Amino acid sequence: MLDDTLEPEALLQAYCHGAFPMGDPGMGEVSFYTCDPRAVLPVESFRTPRDARRKLSRGEFTVTVDQEFEAVMRACAVDRTPSNPSWITEAMIECFTRLHDRGHAHSVECWREQRMVGGLYGVSIGAAFFGESMFSRPDLGGSDASSAALGELMRRLRERGFTLFDCQYINDHTRRLGAVEIPLSDYLTRLEAAVAVADRW
Repeated sequence: MLDDTLEPEALLQAYCHGAFPMGDPGMGEVSFYTCDPRAVLPVESFRTPRDARRKLSRGEFTVTVDQEFEAVMRACAVDRTPSNPSWITEAMIECFTRLHDRGHAHSVECWREQRMVGGLYGVSIGAAFFGESMFSRPDLGGSDASSAALGELMRRLRERGFTLFDCQYINDHTRRLGAVEIPLSDYLTRLEAAVAVADRW
């Protein structure tokens, strides 16, 4: 039985108000957070990293959308290291899969030789996309696969008029991808406008 806060409608409302869920890897419980400043990826000016762009142009990767949502989320849930366990719990996988069935949670898959070597998932509301997590499998030839998936996602978002890509906290990886920090008050203003429009996915 899902916690009421992880019911799809409650989760969508949390996103609309600037909150996002993270699980406790030890307890399995899920809490909601916000942060100030907030990290965003500029949709219009985003450029796919060069190495990923080259592999896409050479046909080394094939990118699909919404083909293997649960598999992508489970790949993202694999612990990075013993000291850095995943915050994606089974309850979150269940809830986000239900959101996917309703058309609000989406995955982007990156393939090489018919094997999924990278991808990402997130939530779409109106003209806002909330990026949750990404993964790559270098041991299967997936170096740069998550960046390739992100590049193809950003192209789709630009084409469909998305105005906000939320990536929550900034870190070295998202900073290299072009993420910037903005005050929470500015983020909430942009969020309110983005989620008010008809769904653009």
